[in-house]
Amino acid sequence: MPTGHRFTYWQEPDGFFIGYIEDYPDYRTQGATLDELRDNLRDILFDLESGLVPCVRHSEELAFA
Repeated sequence: MPTGHRFTYWQEPDGFFIGYIEDYPDYRTQGATLDELRDNLRDILFDLESGLVPCVRHSEELAFA
């Protein structure tokens, strides 16, 4: 079953939507519509998680006992 990824987006004055996946804030994309932005974010996520992009920064939570 597919899992979701949170993303952040905004609309620029020129009308384009800009966004990034919260787990990968260094990798932004854009779309003329919100649906196009979502499609582009899915493409970026695939590239990032399949190893097609070198030197991807990762983050995780460190728990203390």
